[in-house]
Amino acid sequence: MSPLQRTPPDRPGTAEHDWQVWGTTFPEFDPAKRPHHLVVVAPHPDDETLGAGGLMATCRARGIPVLPVAVTDGEASHPRHPSWTPKVLAAQRIEETRRALATLGVTTTPIRLGLPDGAVTAHESALTAAIAGLLTDLGDGVWCATTWRRDGHPDHDATGRAAAAACASAGGRLLEFPLWMWHWAVPGDPTVPWTRARSVRLSPHCHRTKSAAIGHFRSQTESPPGDPDHPPVLGEHVLAHWRRTSETLFV
Repeated sequence: MSPLQRTPPDRPGTAEHDWQVWGTTFPEFDPAKRPHHLVVVAPHPDDETLGAGGLMATCRARGIPVLPVAVTDGEASHPRHPSWTPKVLAAQRIEETRRALATLGVTTTPIRLGLPDGAVTAHESALTAAIAGLLTDLGDGVWCATTWRRDGHPDHDATGRAAAAACASAGGRLLEFPLWMWHWAVPGDPTVPWTRARSVRLSPHCHRTKSAAIGHFRSQTESPPGDPDHPPVLGEHVLAHWRRTSETLFV
């Protein structure tokens, strides 16, 4: 059983207050080192914004190109719900991502790989090849940011492994951002590679920009249309982790 299965998103996990008391400021990771390109690989629409929205906004403010890659269209977030059918959800989440990226200053159209939401593991080899091809095409000096390989969600883990393998073969610099880890892990958790953790400190402008971008993902942060008793996928207890004034990368 994965840690996210043991502590699912709809259950109380580690509160943001507990993380703040423990401390979430690590040695600084400075985007001023200027990669030639930042590629952000998201298993689902919104992962790129929640985990690296501030990094993307910071890079764009410094003139660094950002290429988003959407592994799935996020069509499985509301299984069997009459309003949010897979087709409707995919279209909605693609549009939400477009708006969020535009808010962050990212105008490049995401590359959509169209892998099935919830089944990325079965396509991991193809995903590795696709990411490696992109990195090769972009040449030297590329950073590749994606979900941590042990984040707890199978799609996140598979995407992280694929990106790590692609960077190893194509030469990109791997940056992993934890998402669900903040929910299921505890401060000082020995399963987390804290020695690899680095902080991206967000300027007030980039922090406001990221917060505004998160607001576009209404399919995940609000109840489904006409169903106010159905809880949102992303409740306030988890959104608080991603609204910090800094982001964490494992490098």
